[in-house]
Amino acid sequence: MDLSRRGFLQAAVLTAAASGLTVACGDDSGSGGTKNGKNLTMWYWGGALSDKVVAEAKTHFSSKIKLTSASIGGDFKQKLTTTLAAGGSSVPDITGIKGEDIASFLPNADRFLDLNDLGFKKISSQYLEWKTKLAQTKDGKQIGFPIDIGPTALFYRADLFDKAGLPTDPAKVAAEAKTWDDYFALGSELKKALAGTFLVNNISSVFNIVVGQGTKRFIDENNHFIGDQDHIRAAWTTAIRPYTLGLDAKINDNTWNAAIGKNLTTELGAAWHALDIESAAPGTKGKWRVCATPGGPANQGGSYLALPKQCRNPEEAFKIISWILSPDNNAKSFTDAAIFPASPASYAMDAMTGPDAFFGGQKIIEVFGPAAEAIPVSYEAPADSAVMAPFMAELSSIEAKGKKPDDAWKDAVSQAKQIARRQGVS
Repeated sequence: MDLSRRGFLQAAVLTAAASGLTVACGDDSGSGGTKNGKNLTMWYWGGALSDKVVAEAKTHFSSKIKLTSASIGGDFKQKLTTTLAAGGSSVPDITGIKGEDIASFLPNADRFLDLNDLGFKKISSQYLEWKTKLAQTKDGKQIGFPIDIGPTALFYRADLFDKAGLPTDPAKVAAEAKTWDDYFALGSELKKALAGTFLVNNISSVFNIVVGQGTKRFIDENNHFIGDQDHIRAAWTTAIRPYTLGLDAKINDNTWNAAIGKNLTTELGAAWHALDIESAAPGTKGKWRVCATPGGPANQGGSYLALPKQCRNPEEAFKIISWILSPDNNAKSFTDAAIFPASPASYAMDAMTGPDAFFGGQKIIEVFGPAAEAIPVSYEAPADSAVMAPFMAELSSIEAKGKKPDDAWKDAVSQAKQIARRQGVS
C-alpha cells in the first residue's frame, strides 16, 4: 500500500461505515420540483469531512433543515456518477467530489449548480485561488467548494538522522535537501551510516510529487497529449534515481505499515500523511520532524463539496457547506481529522498553530502553511488520472519485476497514448 489516504495513487478503495445512510430524498421533490425542501442529504466518504463538524452543522441548522449525512464506502466516484446519470430522487442534495476526480466532472458541469450564483464569488477570496480554479469551468462556472488541500513536505526520523551524524533541525535539513539531488545524496549518507534503511517507500511517490511541482502535466489546455515531453521524462528520471542508488524500499503493498516504524528514514507526503504515520507507528512519537519538500511544494489530494442540480434547497444547502467549510470550522477539522484547510486564515488560528507532540513539539503549520500558498498552478485535464496510470504501473514493474527503466518508459508512453486517444485526447 502506498499510503492510506492516497487512493488516487494506487486506486485503493476507501471504506467507511455508513452512518445514517439515506440515499433517497424523502418527501421533498427532486429534479423539477420545489426548491425549498427542509430535508437535505449529504454524501461524503470516510475522512473527507470532520464528523464532529458535520454533527455540529446538523444542530446549527436544525431549526430550518434536517440534514442527513451518509459516509459512502467503496468506489465513491462510480457511485456518484451512476446516481447522477440516473437522476431523480436518489441524487444527494450535497455531495463530496474527490480532488483527483474534479476534472472529470467539469465536462458535465451542467449536472451541478453554479456556486457563484449562490454567493461563492463573494467569499472566494477566503480560499486558495489555485484550489478554487481547479473546480471551475473555462467559462467561470464554479461547481466545487474547496474542502481541503494536500501540501507536501518531507517527513524524517530525527533520531535516525542524529544517529547518522546528520543535522536534525528542520531548517537545516531543508537546506541539506533543497534539491532532489541533495535529497538523494543525503539518502546515500543515511544508508552508509545505517545499514538496512531506505530513503523512499517507492519511486511512484517520488514521480507523483515531481510531476506536481511543475506547471504542466500529461495533457495541455488544447487537449493534446504531452506525457512524452521533457517535463514528464525529467520527473521519470528523478523518480528512477533512488531505485538505481539502492535507496528505494520498493513498498507497493501492505508492508508499509510495518516499515514506517523501522527502516524508512524519510517519507514524502501531504499534510494528511502525518496522521497515517502516527497511526501506523505510534511507538515513534517524538522522533519525527517535518521540513520543506525537495524541489519545492506540490499538492496531493484535497476535495470539494458540490450541489447537484437536483438539490431541493440550494440556498440553504449553500449556507450549510459555507458553514462547514468556514475558516473557523476548517481549523477545527484539522485538529479533529488532520484535514488541511484550503482557507489560509485558518493557518493562524490556535487549532493549527500549536506544537505537535508526535513531531517532537514542532509547529508543523510553519512548514505546511507556506507550502500551501506556494503550490504551482497546473492544468489538470479530465483524462489526467487515466493517462497517468500507466506511468505509475510501469514504475511499480521496475521495482517488482526488475524491468529496465528505459523499456518501462517506452511502454508507459505507449499505453498512455492509447488511453489518451480513447479519452478523446489528440
